[in-house]
Amino acid sequence: MWHALHSSYNAAANCPIQLSVLNNIPSLTTWSWVPFSLLELHEALKVCSNISAPSSDHITWCYLKYILADDICAAGILSLANSCITLRHWPQHFKVLVSVIIPKPGKLAYDTPKAFCPIVLLNTLGKLIEKIIARRLQFDAVKYSVLHPNQLGGVFQQSTEDASLFLTRLVCTGWAKGLKTSVVAFDIAQFFSSLNHSMLTAILRYSGFVDCLAGFFSDYLVGRSTQYSWSFSPMSVMQMLAWSKALLSLLFSQYSILCLSFTSLNIELRLST
Repeated sequence: MWHALHSSYNAAANCPIQLSVLNNIPSLTTWSWVPFSLLELHEALKVCSNISAPSSDHITWCYLKYILADDICAAGILSLANSCITLRHWPQHFKVLVSVIIPKPGKLAYDTPKAFCPIVLLNTLGKLIEKIIARRLQFDAVKYSVLHPNQLGGVFQQSTEDASLFLTRLVCTGWAKGLKTSVVAFDIAQFFSSLNHSMLTAILRYSGFVDCLAGFFSDYLVGRSTQYSWSFSPMSVMQMLAWSKALLSLLFSQYSILCLSFTSLNIELRLST
């Protein structure tokens, strides 16, 4: 059972890729990386829910907020966050996760992995550092125009409503010109667990992020393991590809640059011929 679930959630591991496809995309100028500040730490911490379930460290957000209200403790955690980037290292302690397998309600049978939903519980302190990194990446990506103009998902101050308005405008514009419009929507199964690590770090470098940040993600993405649990009863420990939701949306936005950029290039080539 556990091997079937693990294979389903990590089906795309070790798939071959060709980094040469990035040669068709212009690279951006690399900008400097500024160390994290106490303000960034407290802004990331204050939005964390006090009722979130802790991982195997048993540290709750409520407790962490109480401890980090002291500037000396906060400075220590901030030093750890900055060291992770400069040393290009993610501590192994933060790579050990707990995955709670929850049956989806209303299923006729529970004999396939699709009938279950995995909830990954991350180390609370590690999750805080990931949130700090994610917020900085979001800020830099917007500041330096890294994201594609049509990228709406996973971006601050963007929502599903923005995507709907943009799509509506395209359709209405087509109607005004006497054209017929069609919409093709598709869902990529296991997309997040299918992100190739080498391609992701290469995209970060092409996007102008400093080399130490790309090096950090090279270490962040490997050597991760999870303990699968059923109703919080530990069952099995396996290697896995899970990561923080805080970083997931931003990394997805970076990865989608490939699809959006290639689409734009094809449109430009067709218009020029």
